[in-house]
Amino acid sequence: MTNKRFHFVKSLRIPLIAYAVIICVALIVGIVFGVNLSIDFKGGTRITYTYTGEINASTAEKAIEKALDGKDVTVSQSASMTGNTTKLVVSLVGDQALSTESQQAIITALQKEFKDNNVTLGESQAVSPSLAGSFFAKALFAVVLAAALVVVYVGIRFRRIGGVSAAITALAALVLDVCAAFAACTVFRLQIDNNFMAVVLLLLGYSLNDTIVIYDRIRENRKTSPDGELEEIVDVSITQVMRRTIFTTLTTFIAVLTILIVSEICGLTTLRTFAIPMIFGILSGCVSSMCVSGPLWVKWCNFVKAKKK
Repeated sequence: MTNKRFHFVKSLRIPLIAYAVIICVALIVGIVFGVNLSIDFKGGTRITYTYTGEINASTAEKAIEKALDGKDVTVSQSASMTGNTTKLVVSLVGDQALSTESQQAIITALQKEFKDNNVTLGESQAVSPSLAGSFFAKALFAVVLAAALVVVYVGIRFRRIGGVSAAITALAALVLDVCAAFAACTVFRLQIDNNFMAVVLLLLGYSLNDTIVIYDRIRENRKTSPDGELEEIVDVSITQVMRRTIFTTLTTFIAVLTILIVSEICGLTTLRTFAIPMIFGILSGCVSSMCVSGPLWVKWCNFVKAKKK
């Protein structure tokens, strides 16, 4: 086993402080400005319009808010299946469905503002708060179940190096990744919607993969150096796979960033709630897998060993 290493264990305090700052900022922004939940999780009305040509989402949002006497709405854009038209999705969070008069006021305002874009009403959907709460509970259950399966899988696969303790520290790193993605949504005022739940589930698998690679290297190095110091073994193991982790993160980051750039150029704003938190989650996954999961596991092992003594 090579002695070349970076001191990840000794530097554990640095990433933990950074994550604490990120979480505090997200909490402050969330308390001051509120968390922007979509109608899927809070209830409200979603109306879809189709149009041709190009429409600025911000201009459309201002026109709609003016027509609704200042009510807050969220406007996003997505391409239709045919590719000939683009969809304008108007979401209004609240426990009351929009009246027929309000919906008529919206279409009139849009047709007046964008005379040459052939704006037409597509479909209208109202979600009750009770149904939205039920859907949120099911989505949360899916995340918790996935996290529990992560603990079981890692605990069984790496039972020779601690099992449950390794699983818990890996889960702690995953929680930090989810917090980073949530902070991105809160700070950038993005909606917490179905896309965000997909990001959370993707991060559970993506970040866990990097952590498993590190744990696997730790297990191999402990076989070759059974009498070695645990802190040194972990530092060397992380150093050995550091280049692989960084390059994997870089390629994934470029792919997701490309999605974000292309969607912004094409005006497909519905992808923001996926791409932006995913980017921050990917970067967090790189940091947490190298700088948190392994070093935190060493601290845990040392704590248990000292307690037994």
